[in-house]
Amino acid sequence: MRRHIRRGYFWPKWSEVEHDLEEEFPEGNADHRRAWRKHFAEFMGVPPEKHWVFGGRRFRPWFSGKWGPPRLFNPFVAVMMSKGGRLLSLYVLHLLAEKPRYGNDIMREIEDRTHGRWGSNPGAIYPLLTAMEERGFVESAWEDPDKRTRRTYRLTQVGQQELNRLKEVFRPQLGEAISVMRRVCADLELEEEDSIDE
Repeated sequence: MRRHIRRGYFWPKWSEVEHDLEEEFPEGNADHRRAWRKHFAEFMGVPPEKHWVFGGRRFRPWFSGKWGPPRLFNPFVAVMMSKGGRLLSLYVLHLLAEKPRYGNDIMREIEDRTHGRWGSNPGAIYPLLTAMEERGFVESAWEDPDKRTRRTYRLTQVGQQELNRLKEVFRPQLGEAISVMRRVCADLELEEEDSIDE
């Protein structure tokens, strides 16, 4: 017989479990990851990778607690920011418009600005930078051509023009997507308990 699930139970309960773990086991530790999987399985009845909704590729970091506590990584943000969602392309151009950056700096900046809700990886960033360079949107140079330690990317004038065009196309569509998501959340009676700006 299934127990009655109280609203607002899952994440607050995980915070309690995590608090108890903090002194003994740091985030990312194997015991921390096991505790997350146990908590998920106790609540949902199966581990995350076996669940019919959460078992997909986008939720993979939840399977082991990769990228910090699962409460930080947000797979819904990842869907929008992934290659298929195309926001990553726009955001990388935006970051390069601010100043020249190298690949790891871009990845770190994305993770910092999303407060850990999403983190990119070299398999997404470097092919994207290569494609942008082939199109003339960015240019790159090795910090030390002899050692090839770090490659810095900078936005070109053509890249700035492309960024401006993309923003013009994305602006109403993203606004509409946010409105649709707010409506869906309202219909499902999902309250915002947490804000990224906090």
